[in-house]
Amino acid sequence: MLELPESHVMADQLNKTIKGKTIKNVTVNQSPHKFTFYFGDPQEYDKLLSGRQVGEACALAGQVEIALGDARLLFTDGTNIRYLKEGEKPPKKHQLFVEFTDDTALVCTVQMYGGIHAFLDGQNDNPYYLVAKEKPTPYMEAFDRTYFETLYQNAKDNLSVKALLATEQRIPGLGNGVLQDILFHAGIHPKEKIGNIDETKRDMLFISLKKTLLEMRENGGRDTEKNLFGEYGGYQTYLSKKTLEEPCPKCGGWISRQAYLGGNIYFCPRCQPVDVK
Repeated sequence: MLELPESHVMADQLNKTIKGKTIKNVTVNQSPHKFTFYFGDPQEYDKLLSGRQVGEACALAGQVEIALGDARLLFTDGTNIRYLKEGEKPPKKHQLFVEFTDDTALVCTVQMYGGIHAFLDGQNDNPYYLVAKEKPTPYMEAFDRTYFETLYQNAKDNLSVKALLATEQRIPGLGNGVLQDILFHAGIHPKEKIGNIDETKRDMLFISLKKTLLEMRENGGRDTEKNLFGEYGGYQTYLSKKTLEEPCPKCGGWISRQAYLGGNIYFCPRCQPVDVK
């Protein structure tokens, strides 16, 4: 799933791989998928995009956008993007296939849900897209300790820290996946109420958020997610489906997994105790 680290890694790889190429043709919705969300009429994508030269790709929180003159191609969380060299066959089922004049291609598939948007610059009024362009991310200098504190201003004390950080687009691109290691390093349980987190703990959380996301990006994304070439990232997750059967790297205890707020949370009961009051 595209979250902050993976979207930046993907954008960097796209710039090194397809920037400057010219689109020959576009095939959309070859395998209909009810939870693939297109902007406008996907049958118009070939007409809109063919013949255009690929410009700069950029990360917009947990989304990746490619400039194509005055047009844009946007991929949202849940869309798997792969680069195909000349002669490589695409998967039998796909939701977008972009072929370039040098016979290389991009192919996009969606498993659970995902968005593929082609549009002219300024047309896309999707609120998730707009907020991703407007709000600072933890990779920016504008996302400092003062800004981080503003997240608490309109939040009730009984809100959990997971709900604060990973819902309502308070921090676009920060999802349940990257959240686990951020909270582990800060020693905070995902269900902990923010009213129980004092200023010292908030400082630790802020530092962990910035540092962990940077490490994930610098190491090519998480080892649970694949990049443009179908390879897993080099950042080894501390808490994820890959480490569930392993002892806690801090205390040696067992990692727990629970379903919470629409996804699984992973935590060490010893290192991340929760105040049940």
